[in-house]
Amino acid sequence: MRSLFWRILASFWLAIALVAGLSILLGHMLNQDAWILSRHPGLNTLAAEWTQTYEAQGEDAAQEILQQRKRQYHIDVQVLNESGDPVVRGTFPRRAAAFEARQNNDDRRLPWRRLTDEFTSDKTGDTYLFIFRIPHPELDAWHRESLLWPLSALGIALVVLTLFSLLVTFSITRPLSRLRSAVHDLGQTTYQQNSLAKLANRRDEFGVLATDFNRMGARLQSLIGSQRQLLRDVSHELRSPLARLRIALALAERASPEEREKLWPRLTRECDRLEALISEILVLARVDADNASAEEVDLNALLGTLQKDAQLGSPEQTVRLDAEPQLSMTGWPTMIERAVDNLLRNAQRFNPVDQPIEMQASRQGERIVVSVRDHGPGVQAEHLSQLGEPFYRAPGQTAAGHGLGLAIARRAAERHGGSLTLANHPDGGFVASLELPLVPGAVVQP
Repeated sequence: MRSLFWRILASFWLAIALVAGLSILLGHMLNQDAWILSRHPGLNTLAAEWTQTYEAQGEDAAQEILQQRKRQYHIDVQVLNESGDPVVRGTFPRRAAAFEARQNNDDRRLPWRRLTDEFTSDKTGDTYLFIFRIPHPELDAWHRESLLWPLSALGIALVVLTLFSLLVTFSITRPLSRLRSAVHDLGQTTYQQNSLAKLANRRDEFGVLATDFNRMGARLQSLIGSQRQLLRDVSHELRSPLARLRIALALAERASPEEREKLWPRLTRECDRLEALISEILVLARVDADNASAEEVDLNALLGTLQKDAQLGSPEQTVRLDAEPQLSMTGWPTMIERAVDNLLRNAQRFNPVDQPIEMQASRQGERIVVSVRDHGPGVQAEHLSQLGEPFYRAPGQTAAGHGLGLAIARRAAERHGGSLTLANHPDGGFVASLELPLVPGAVVQP
């Protein structure tokens, strides 16, 4: 397995090593003479010191400086003026120039290294040519000593840069390792939201990614938990009508023909209840699974149709509609219709016959609010937070239903990026409000 850690580390280290090595190599190749002249302790200040002494103290003092450098560093020096004539005797025999001429100045055949340097006096403006001759053994010994510091500095730099590369590499691979572990835990449904808490606190791309991943993980866990709870609730709700059907069938097998005829309406009623329950479960599932494209929705026409259908289904109750003109939005009309229809049906179960059901629709900023109010007994405050969960029914309710109507409405609102608000009306009764954005928000699909 090719590790990203080693590839990043090797890339950093090789890049640094190549740049450092090439810099030293090119500097050594292109500026070798200049490097020796500037770094050798017997040469780097000789030209300036000699010129100052010569102009201030004369030839003897200047010659003494050259003799001192020869004794200390084994360097022979000749100094020429602008005409090419020797200024002082120097420290090298006059035969040296003739010998170099015969050897064509080839360093491989000469016993010394020949270097030249020009220096112009700031005081007189005269230019002097310095000719240095360093024996190869002396130069090699100085090279070994002088290279110790650059090599040590290079080694220290490589160690520091390697540590820096390790730090950079770890800063990249460790967050990736944490994300990989979180993805694995999420796949195994053992993901803990606090496992990426430290990573989410970072102020870089990894922190943003961890924050988004935490949101995704929380959403997925919520959906998985909701599905599991829904399966448990479905199995529980289906068990009751199936048990009643089994009992009725067992009684029918043992009953006489006259008694059996009385049991058929009961069997038919239980079958109808079971079919209605399954239909509502399918509607709830379709709300989450509907992937159709959003379209323009004329809310005034949709709410008007629902008002007429509700009054036809329950003629003894009145539905009053108060909607702003020209209300429209982008969304899924079938979902909105199911949501509002379930709110109306829920209101009809508890609303008294002599009071109208009030349905209102208005635009509030970038949202449209559709509310349905009944004049029934309302719901106790401690149960409001649980309303809208599948199969949940507030205690004390005697009206028919399976507790899926409000769940369907809430899922439809969330599918649009909106919300369902359930509350008791200050003047009595119960009010359910759908808040729908004009353009549906992005919702993670299970």
